[in-house]
Amino acid sequence: MALSARLLALRGSPFLYKLPPYLSALCVLVGIGWILLLPLNEYSRQTYVSENAILPGQVHTYFGGSEHNIFRAFRQEVYALSQQPEDARQAGILKILADSGLKTASQPYSYQVAGESINGTNVYGILQGPRADATEAMVLLAAWRNFDDQINYSGVALALTLARYFSRWSIWSKDIILLIPSDSTYGPLAWVDAYHSISIPPTSSRNISALSLKAGALQAAVALDYPAGPWGQRFSSLDILYDGLNGALPNLDLLNTAVSIASGQMGIACTLHDHATHSDSYRDRLSVLASGLATQSLGHATGPHSAFIPYHVDAITLKTVGDGWHDEMTLGRVTESVFRSINNLLEHLHQSFFFYILLNANRFVSVGNYLPAAMVLAGSFTISALGLWVLSGRDDVPVAPLAGGLAKQKVEIETVKLGGDVALVPKRSRQTIERELFVPALLLLGVHILGYIPLWLMTSLNRETLALGLHLTTAVSLILPITLATTIRLTRSQAQILQSLSLILLGALLATLATLNFSLALVIGLLASPLAFVRRSSSSLLTAAQALSLAITSPPVAVYAFQWVFYPAAGLEKLLLELAKGWSAQGVWLLWVVWGVWWPAWVVGGMVVGSGAMSAQR
Repeated sequence: MALSARLLALRGSPFLYKLPPYLSALCVLVGIGWILLLPLNEYSRQTYVSENAILPGQVHTYFGGSEHNIFRAFRQEVYALSQQPEDARQAGILKILADSGLKTASQPYSYQVAGESINGTNVYGILQGPRADATEAMVLLAAWRNFDDQINYSGVALALTLARYFSRWSIWSKDIILLIPSDSTYGPLAWVDAYHSISIPPTSSRNISALSLKAGALQAAVALDYPAGPWGQRFSSLDILYDGLNGALPNLDLLNTAVSIASGQMGIACTLHDHATHSDSYRDRLSVLASGLATQSLGHATGPHSAFIPYHVDAITLKTVGDGWHDEMTLGRVTESVFRSINNLLEHLHQSFFFYILLNANRFVSVGNYLPAAMVLAGSFTISALGLWVLSGRDDVPVAPLAGGLAKQKVEIETVKLGGDVALVPKRSRQTIERELFVPALLLLGVHILGYIPLWLMTSLNRETLALGLHLTTAVSLILPITLATTIRLTRSQAQILQSLSLILLGALLATLATLNFSLALVIGLLASPLAFVRRSSSSLLTAAQALSLAITSPPVAVYAFQWVFYPAAGLEKLLLELAKGWSAQGVWLLWVVWGVWWPAWVVGGMVVGSGAMSAQR
């Protein structure tokens, strides 16, 4: 009885109103600590193949022998085609595919991004499976130019050799499509978009031709990245690329199958994210985890496979790394075994995980273990928003504590009854004021609409003016909050309502985003975390400190810092161009999240801080 009465009296305590910022800080620390725990054995586990029908490495591979001579001939022919004009090169590849018994076709495409034109032609052929009914298909890719803009001599030659080799087998229960796009990003994107569409109307940013030949539903895709020149080069390991657009991932069974075959059957070491050496220590696991989070948060294509994953087509890229004793025949046998495993499937891959974080090629973290980190970070904004909402409805008069000083300050008290419990609380603690929602809600809507201006600038300007657009956006962003605070004088309650609505919207959007792209939600949540702690204050020193922290963590400054830390050699213009291409051509969400979600919340935070400075001057 006494305990419930004390809890009833505690409802009006000033301590409760000061608690939300500390709870938000605790959530941020818990989120960071949660991520740091993931590389430990207790929070991760060994990979395993869930789909029994795959049977990885259970068949004998026959690719070799005379196929080696055919591969060498094709590699020389690919080198000769690389010296010819594009039309002659495409005609040469089509002839090779037709001679191997494939039905052939081509698809021209073009994209217009930031004043630049991206043109190319996809060449592909379809091998009809002897036991197939044209309802399912597998895709073998070998882009003419790999992701590093190198001619994929050995990769294309190996794909052509495998197509000829596969055509002699009668075991295939699925059609096999051999796709040779002009590049590793936009060619596969144009092809897979057209494959899943009847027709794609041309727009100002893209013009994609329809496909004249199609097969069944795509079950999986494997891309080869082997840029060794006409005289060849052996490799030491395979780097498996698996990240799709907007952080989408293939079914873990496909990746596990490739790793099991390459390392277990062929003795090839498998790596992730260009980590050539991995001792399975905590530091190496954390490094691979951080690389995966960074890649997935950007959401851009990492190889030819990336365009397939948003269409629920599981895809990976096998990229040769280093200089060792493995040759093209080994890679060919790996590819053959992977395709024969996919050929065993009676239905689409679904048994294993679609949401995971890899720590190395043989260890992963499941979604149930890592998702709470982003949710807790999103919860920090919600907690601060609820605290501000409560404060916005209270009278702006400090409430004295019950113990010590109540009689001295002559605070009026009243009796509060709840059920059988009775408590004495200050009368002032139960007084509320009317919340004025119209102005804060209108301001929040206006700021979010303004966020589409920098989004348009960063995606529509020409390449030469993109950097100037970012400089202009940075200057306006730093000036806009104080300008709005000076022009629109908010009361204390209105400022708290505005910040509360902004933070609860930010928390809800990040929590939703975490279920789609965990890495992007986590990174944005960490960068935006100072917004949960800034407050309207009449102290000029505190206001200046808050304004400085907001300026350092602003979205435009984050873009500059990202370029300086991760892409110092590429230059700002190159980075902005790739971001614009990601939005306009690949449909990447990153720029929308930065300018449409984070930037409006940051402007609101700056405006709240500025309104405190304005109130101090009155």
